[in-house]
Amino acid sequence: MRALLTGLLGIVVVTIVVAGQQPPAPTGYDDTPMQPNGRWHIHDGKRPQPPIVTPGAMSPAPPPQDAIVLIGAGADRSAWQMMDGAAVTWAMNNGVLETGKGLIRTRAEFTDYQLHVEFATPKDVKGNSQERGNSGVFLNGKFEIQVLDSYQNITYPDGQASAMYGQYPPMVNASRPPGEWQSYDILFASPRFRPGGTFEKPAIVSVLHNGIAVHNATAFWGPTAHKKIDPYTPDNAKGPIALQDHGNPVRYRNIWIRPLKGYSE
Repeated sequence: MRALLTGLLGIVVVTIVVAGQQPPAPTGYDDTPMQPNGRWHIHDGKRPQPPIVTPGAMSPAPPPQDAIVLIGAGADRSAWQMMDGAAVTWAMNNGVLETGKGLIRTRAEFTDYQLHVEFATPKDVKGNSQERGNSGVFLNGKFEIQVLDSYQNITYPDGQASAMYGQYPPMVNASRPPGEWQSYDILFASPRFRPGGTFEKPAIVSVLHNGIAVHNATAFWGPTAHKKIDPYTPDNAKGPIALQDHGNPVRYRNIWIRPLKGYSE
C-alpha cells in the first residue's frame, strides 16, 4: 500500500492505493463541456440518478415474420463484419454471441427501423461504474444506446444502461441483476438532410428496456462521443447496427431488425 500526495489549490490530498488494485472508475465528470440544454456537463456525476423500476418477467418471443434476423438460434455471424470489413472474430455458440476484441457492425445499412436486442452482462461482477458489463448498441453506427450492468452500480446517469450515451439518462433504471438476460426494443428514425447535405432533422429514438419505456421520441443532439457531442454530418443519414467491445464479456442473443417504410397508401 502506498500514499500519493497531490497538491490542489494549496490543499494536500492523500490517496491510498492498495498494491495490485486499480483505483475506482469515475462516477462522473465536471470538466466536460455543457450539454446543449445548458443544465449539465456531459457525463455529469451530480445529475440525479433515474428512479429504479423493477421489470416484469422476461418472456422471449420469436422474431416477427418480416424481421431480418441478425443473431439468433440457427444463425451464424455472416450478417456481421469487423469495422475494417474483416470476418468477425467474436465467439458465437448456440445462437449466443460474446464480445471479443474490436467493434463489429452489420454488413447491411439501414435508415428507419425497429430493433430488438437481448444482452446479458457478466454474472461474476468485477469493477464498478463504467468498468462493469460495458458495451453498447450503435444505431447507424453513430448513435449509442449504452449497455452496462446498472444493477446497484452507480455511474454518471447519461452513461448508465439504456442511456443515450453522453446525452440523456433513461427515464428510469429498469436493469435486471447481472447475468440475467435483458432486452432493448428500439424505434429509430435517422437524421434528415436536404439536397446538398444541409442538416434538416435530428435522429429520433424511442427505447423500451425490459419492456419499460426509458426514452420517448427523444432527439439525439448529435452522434455519440466520449466527453463531447459530435456534430451531424450527411453520412449519419444511413448506417449499420454496431456492437461495442469495451473489455467486458457481454453476451448477445436474439437480435433482429425490421426496416420501417411508412404507411401503405
